[in-house]
Amino acid sequence: MKRTKIADLLSQPKVGERYLVKGWVRAFRSNRFIQLNDGSTINNLQAVVDFENFDEAILKKITTAASVGLTGVVIESQGSGQAIELQVKEIEIIGEANPDEVQRTVMQPKKHSLEYLREQAHLRFRTNLFGAVFRVRHAVSYAIHQFFNDQGFYYIHTPIITGSDAEGAGEMFRVTNLDAKNPPLNEDGSVNYTEDFFGKAVNLTVSGQLEGELAALALGQIYTFGPTFRAENSNTSRHLAEFWMIEPEVAFNDIHDNMDLAENMLKYICDYVMKNCADDLKFLNEREVQEQQSKPQNERNELGLIERLQFVTTNDFKRITYTEAIEVLMNSNHYKKKKFKYDVNWGTDLQSEHERYLVEKEFKRPVIITDYPASFKAFYMRANDGCEPGKETVAAMDILFPGIGEMVGGSQREERLEVLQKKCADFGIHEEDLWWYLDTRRFGSVPHAGFGLGFERMVMFVTGMTNIRDVIPFPRTPQNAEF
Repeated sequence: MKRTKIADLLSQPKVGERYLVKGWVRAFRSNRFIQLNDGSTINNLQAVVDFENFDEAILKKITTAASVGLTGVVIESQGSGQAIELQVKEIEIIGEANPDEVQRTVMQPKKHSLEYLREQAHLRFRTNLFGAVFRVRHAVSYAIHQFFNDQGFYYIHTPIITGSDAEGAGEMFRVTNLDAKNPPLNEDGSVNYTEDFFGKAVNLTVSGQLEGELAALALGQIYTFGPTFRAENSNTSRHLAEFWMIEPEVAFNDIHDNMDLAENMLKYICDYVMKNCADDLKFLNEREVQEQQSKPQNERNELGLIERLQFVTTNDFKRITYTEAIEVLMNSNHYKKKKFKYDVNWGTDLQSEHERYLVEKEFKRPVIITDYPASFKAFYMRANDGCEPGKETVAAMDILFPGIGEMVGGSQREERLEVLQKKCADFGIHEEDLWWYLDTRRFGSVPHAGFGLGFERMVMFVTGMTNIRDVIPFPRTPQNAEF
């Protein structure tokens, strides 16, 4: 008999029909009621065992975390909490689980701290919380691919090993097969990378953007969706050493087209999750409500999880310039009463507290800030024309969300060769290292734009999780590469 997934059985049950289900035991009560879950839904299937008709040795093996196959008939439930249940006719023990060993894992039926669950990342998939998180993570990923596919974009795989540093941050993981103890050296004592595998120093990518631009300037519109790596020694709830990025690039788009694309994408993702992950979102929303009750009133979210998703889908994003944002902040009572931890002044980057104030207090909708000072933005961002000396800006944009702050960062790219060459010089970037990038400005250069969305940050927003380590299956952080 072919197995039926529990999600399918619960969504369209046929009373009186015979089914085979397989899954892991969440609980077995009174030697009679089995709570079974196979990962296809957050909802358990209740299976009822007439224990007088089964061997006691079989029943003893039905323990929490054991895997079983149950064949039976669907009947209307007499108890509360479920509409139907499975009247079990046959039991197959697929994999046993020793109750004593289960007690030392996250699979024991009790509430665990998120820190403890991270220590057992290989088993935390079995919990309700992380089952919900990773089903939603899948839905977000699928929604992104579907959005870009339906818009006529091409999915490009950019290199994971690269010789360029797109961000100019210098915080990269070096890739080498040289002898770590005795590497070949130059006369000055530096490592001679000409003898390395690639004949030069290379690293794990920090972004696929520059390579994505090359593709967009031939294919028109592309997107990347891949892993990126930052060797930042940051042990915070917002940083990972390995994370995933979505980076579209579109030829002939300016900064306004870029904003439109990003806003449409973000609304599409939130709408897709609300339509396709209702049960998981309900669970995550209720969990957040309980978590919020233990916090002081001033630290609680004003909106619930589902309300925040609706906040994105139903509101047009507010668009303001960086200069206007600074004016709003400096004129706010929050600033005048010195409630900001960090100062506000033109020429410095906005902090998360400033971004959240603009979204949650001032405009009460997602906010897109444009035209940032060139002094703290990347070399490839297009220089705005007509700026007064000392107040040069670039056609950059950041999209701010409630509870998160920056969700998307992007810009119109600098398409003018001579301007880009000057910016390379200003940033200390050698033209010979990016000859291929500059070449695209020599052969039919066009205005183009793109942005980056940190995938895990998006998953944090749609699940309500507050630590980025809890939305990626196996987090990579300083001093931690377990599993």
